[in-house]
Amino acid sequence: MKLLRQFMLILLISFVGEILKTIIPLPIPASVYGLVLMLVCLCTGILRTSQVRKAAFFFIEIMPVMFIPAAVGLVDSWASLQPVFWPVAIITVVTTILVMVVTGRVTQSVIRLERRKKDE
Repeated sequence: MKLLRQFMLILLISFVGEILKTIIPLPIPASVYGLVLMLVCLCTGILRTSQVRKAAFFFIEIMPVMFIPAAVGLVDSWASLQPVFWPVAIITVVTTILVMVVTGRVTQSVIRLERRKKDE
């Protein structure tokens, strides 16, 4: 029952993100609104991590399964994708490396900032 309640909390926040998408005329996906709402709820204490932890871990564990339909769709569309394969592959590799570098730098900065606060 606890896991179901956690799923419902995440679903509720996602639903509010969908509502915000229809209300606010910006080209931002509803999932981004939902993620920002979840972040705000966790940072302000409206939600505690213990209230969504098990469901979040479950979603992380099954995340690779969610990519299977997309991969099957790519295989099905191979004839259309073949002419642009190399440019898309290069862009994918470069942007993946860029995201990894930026994420690492931001993480290092946050860790340094926390250490400074702790030392003060």
